This record gives sequence, C-alpha cells and structure tokens, in this order.
Amino acid sequence: MLPPTTPIRLVLVDDHTMFRAGVRTELDTSLPVVGEACDVESAVAVIKAERPDVVLLDVHLPGGDGRGGTDVILGCAGCTTEAGTPVRFLALSVSDAAEDVISVIRAGARGYVTKTISGNDLVTAIRRVAEGDAVFSPRLAGFVLDAFGAAAGEIAEVDEELDRLSAREREVMRLIARGYQYKEVAKELFISVKTVETHVSSVLRKLQLSSRHELTAWAMNRHLL
Repeated sequence: MLPPTTPIRLVLVDDHTMFRAGVRTELDTSLPVVGEACDVESAVAVIKAERPDVVLLDVHLPGGDGRGGTDVILGCAGCTTEAGTPVRFLALSVSDAAEDVISVIRAGARGYVTKTISGNDLVTAIRRVAEGDAVFSPRLAGFVLDAFGAAAGEIAEVDEELDRLSAREREVMRLIARGYQYKEVAKELFISVKTVETHVSSVLRKLQLSSRHELTAWAMNRHLL
C-alpha cells in the first residue's frame, strides 16, 4: 500500500464547477489536482496533456458521442501516467443506475462510487484505485458481478483452495471482495472490526493472495459472489 503522503496526481471531470470546487476542499495535500474538465472533449485533452495517476470522473457529461464518462475513458485508451503506468479512472456520480455502472466499468474504469460518499472515504477510494484495486460503493458491486457472469451466492462444490476457508472466513471473503469496508463487514456480520481484520489476514494467507484486488479477482473467477 502506498504511504499516505505519497502524491497522487488527479484530474477532476464534472460539468458542475461548484461540485469540482467542493471535491477539492475534501482532498488532502497528497492528492494534488493537476487539471479539471467539464465535458468529454476537454477531459480527453487535459488527461492526455497532464497524464494524471487517477481521473475522478462523472458519468454524465456533455459532448462526445453522448456516452459521457464512457467516451472519456475510450478517448484516453492507452494513456499513461508520468511513470508509464496506465491512467486509472474512478467514476464519481450521483447515479446508481446499473446501466451507468456497467457502462463505465466495461470501458475500463477501476471503480464507481456515488456522490454520497464521505470525504475521508473518497480519499481512501482514490488511493486504492491508484494502487490498482477495484473500488465500488457496496450496493453497486453486485451490478458489476452480475454483468460479468458472477452468480450471487453460488459456491463451487469442489475447490481445494475454497475448502481451506472456514464458513465465517467465506462470509468475510465475499463481502470484502464486493468492496465492503471492514466496518461495514463488521456491521453486516455482527462481529468486531478487529475480528474482521483477523479473518481477512487469515483468508489472504490461506489463499496466498496479497491484496483485496487479488481476492476480488479470485472470487469472481470462481463465481463466489
């Protein structure tokens, strides 16, 4: 995980000036905003010019072919950061419609959160996307899993790796892989945050995985979500 002071260069894309200003006030100094845009064309131009680490992107934007944020992502296919890694996109929208979520994820966004997210959680989401993790507001994760063929609640009958996990570890694993935060898992399962942390560490160790992103991919490949 990146140290909390590691700079992550951002571009903000939203057609509401006041909203972009509000987002700026929620960000700390380790997340410098290097550019802003209000429509598809200006967004593609500033992303190509500034080569940010993360683009915070609204899904409904004027311009382009009328597909909003999807047009921006497709217009920046192949764009890289100053370090040579792919530019990553995090959708931030008032919409929680399945078609909006699925559209930008299929185009290449690494995550999707709604504008009800708190400032602290937004900063965390940006940093996780910069590190390569997939990030979703919990209710939205199901849309993505369903769209990519993951059958909710389906458990593989024969899977040696899965058999290493206890029943409780499987419950925790599914929620973490869906994008839940530790405190949300604790509330859902009526256990403490410390217990969640212990289970997550055990799951990652048993499955020989190193991150939540790898855990999500592992679970989706087995249709466990």
